Amino acid sequence: MTRRSWVALPPLLLLAACGSADPGADDAGAAPAPVSAPAGAPELEVEVVLDGLDHPWDVAQAPDGTLLVDERAGGLTAVLPDGEARTLDADFDDLFAEGETGLMGLALDPAFADNRRFYTCQGVESADGAEIQVIAWTVDEGWTTATRVADPLLGGIPVNAESGRHGGCRVEFGPDGALFIGTGDNAVGTNPQDLGSLAGKVLRIDPQTGEALPDNPFTDEDAADRVFTYGHRNVQGLAVRPGTGQVYSVEHGPDRDDEVNLLQPGADLGWDPVGAGSYDESVPMTAPGAVPAVWSSGDPTIAPSGATFLDGDAWGDYDGLLVIGVQKDTGVLALRLTEDGELVESFRLPELEDAHGRIRTPVQGEDGALYVTTDNGDGEDQLLRVTPAG
Repeated sequence: MTRRSWVALPPLLLLAACGSADPGADDAGAAPAPVSAPAGAPELEVEVVLDGLDHPWDVAQAPDGTLLVDERAGGLTAVLPDGEARTLDADFDDLFAEGETGLMGLALDPAFADNRRFYTCQGVESADGAEIQVIAWTVDEGWTTATRVADPLLGGIPVNAESGRHGGCRVEFGPDGALFIGTGDNAVGTNPQDLGSLAGKVLRIDPQTGEALPDNPFTDEDAADRVFTYGHRNVQGLAVRPGTGQVYSVEHGPDRDDEVNLLQPGADLGWDPVGAGSYDESVPMTAPGAVPAVWSSGDPTIAPSGATFLDGDAWGDYDGLLVIGVQKDTGVLALRLTEDGELVESFRLPELEDAHGRIRTPVQGEDGALYVTTDNGDGEDQLLRVTPAG
């Protein structure tokens, strides 16, 4: 595989504002009519940090500026501050990579500078069959070798062993140091509402032990104590709003609606696809009586994925936006939210609209830049760096 790093692209001129793909709708949580990018929006510059990737799933930036990126079929690559790209020596011999499942979410420990610890969420072939696990690793200071140190930190997350469908899986640290894990429902209709299953949930655990935190919402013996919220279809993104305790999930829906949700302890987000059959995808993402979504795509759906908040004065009118990767019609969706998490407006970032194909994950780095992974396959994927011009 050929990989090149830090190949600069010329700054892209601000294009005519693109409306969001989500039509106006009357149901709770639906997006308002599409709006243009704000008049004062900054021009964005886009650079290619790394190419020759194949389905990169997530990216994180260490305090020293090194970027760590993973690929769904297995493998970790470090891009050093001088631009050198280095494949880490890491054991993925037991990786279960089928369909949508493989090496997925990635997060650095908040104390990474001291403990060199990071976490992955991945499919695993275990002695009892395939499952999804969260694994804790450490990486040496020279960025050459990743070593498993909690294998697994958390196991027993169900996977669809036949197809890999709806495997999730995103990991994200909350502001209190808890590790959140967004899982998929495995395309099994009973999973999202089954509090005893870890599938179709957002979980909350102690990152050192893998155990449930004592203030988690479920303590009943019939419920999994690691469950934070339930009624999810396929959590593809988790984002923490800076300066708040708010955690948002991003989910692929059926043909009728995708969703962004503001998570509350113990909440039912409403996916209940049992219906008349074993997996009825004609039902809405949010059943009556469940917590309404912050944003819904309506029909057509856009397959939203990873998400992050833009934070910093350098972003100008983009400061505070929730930006989300789009996989179905390619680009980055931006949502402006009130302090309470109500939707104000939605639009697309013009410089990334239909410019690089499917977008899997945007992440704001330690340096304030937005790092973006594409998801087109066949070794044609890239890691991008997006910054405000000037």
